Amino acid sequence: MASPHVVLFPFMSKGHIIPIFDLARLLLRNGISVTVFTTPASRPFFSDSLSDTNVNIIDIPFPQNIEGIPIGVESTDKLPSMSLFVPFAYATKSMKPDFDQALASLSPVTLMITDSFLPWTLDSANKLSIPRFAFNGMTTFSLSLARSSHDLLRTELSDDEMFTLPDFPWIKLTRNDFDSPFRERKPKGPFFDLTLEQAMATSKSSGLIVNSFYELESVYVDYFNCKFSPKAWCVGPFCAVTAPLQQRLEKPSYIKWLDEMLEQGKQVLYVAFGTQAELSSEQFKEIKIGMEKSEVNFLWVVRKSIDEVDDGFKNRVKNRGLVVTEWVDQREILNHGSVQGFLSHCGWNSVVESICAKVPILAWPMMADQHLNARMVVDVIKIGIKVERRDGSVRGFVECEGLEKPIRELMEGEKGKEARKKVKEIGEAAINAVKEGGSSWQMLNDLILELTTRTNV
Repeated sequence: MASPHVVLFPFMSKGHIIPIFDLARLLLRNGISVTVFTTPASRPFFSDSLSDTNVNIIDIPFPQNIEGIPIGVESTDKLPSMSLFVPFAYATKSMKPDFDQALASLSPVTLMITDSFLPWTLDSANKLSIPRFAFNGMTTFSLSLARSSHDLLRTELSDDEMFTLPDFPWIKLTRNDFDSPFRERKPKGPFFDLTLEQAMATSKSSGLIVNSFYELESVYVDYFNCKFSPKAWCVGPFCAVTAPLQQRLEKPSYIKWLDEMLEQGKQVLYVAFGTQAELSSEQFKEIKIGMEKSEVNFLWVVRKSIDEVDDGFKNRVKNRGLVVTEWVDQREILNHGSVQGFLSHCGWNSVVESICAKVPILAWPMMADQHLNARMVVDVIKIGIKVERRDGSVRGFVECEGLEKPIRELMEGEKGKEARKKVKEIGEAAINAVKEGGSSWQMLNDLILELTTRTNV
């Protein structure tokens, strides 16, 4: 009997693509053939990242002449502004004819896992009687809290007024823990319409693939699968299946610097806020002051040149701080022996990579589901602490003091020690989940068995 064959189609954004690379490796390890779809401009990134595998990569044309989007931009990371996200997402519908044709030419497909931001792929799957599973990069924790909060968010609660969830009385949230437009009393707008469309497609899909593991959020997995459909399948963390180290002539400069820190017995704080965060010049300035005053060693990855707002910062911290503007291998950094803390925006990819590397988190959520992820990190699984914001608001400005003190606490204080101990326990459980006999390993096997049995009946 032929091995199962899974088709993967991630949304055109680094934060959505990278976990799909990890998922591909997870599937391959379990004896499953994998085909992944992308666009011509992204193909080199896919080919390089998956060069150690036999994944079949197919690229299909991305639509051109989208108003406001420069020719050749085929990823949200290259958009001039995130205000163009919705037209970019809608433009992907034009890929459907080419996708349908390529999909029909493949050998029998056991299932498709496509991004929630590609809801039109459900129709493609249905035409060929292929089960479609959605992937949205969120946890059942966040999904469950969002559903449980729905009615409360329609009330007159103020933005920072705490409320208790009826389904989870041990959790307190505010309206500001949710992104706009979802925190509004009457949500509306283009992005809300897009989310409704993707939610409708997901509800009609065969399942939801979750980059997490049952032991981490069992209460929320059980709640979600009891109350809603389709079923959520926790088969991660995907990144626990590590890729072999790329052969390279020379280590990147930032790894050499971390090596030097390790040789000197120095601990390092890794600082990164993802590819989508947009920091104001004022906030950027406060970060620099806070980092300098904290007196800790740090590796800070920024999206723009620090010279744009530089005032001699790099020179003043040159003996203990490194600022990097290039693309870095975050996983390699987190797994480096010198790195003992992570100042993060709490995008789920970063959280789960930190868990697998057993590194505690200083949470600074900014957008999307990051505030809910931060609640999980700090209040529920207790593997980190939060930055302190002006006036206590969930979305308040972070002054240098609100960064300096938590940085020291994470790297040197008691709360940091407790978080470090806890993340080691959870990190071990994460790695065990994807090993043979682990909960995620078993869930993936059950999923494939269920689909192949259904196909062979």
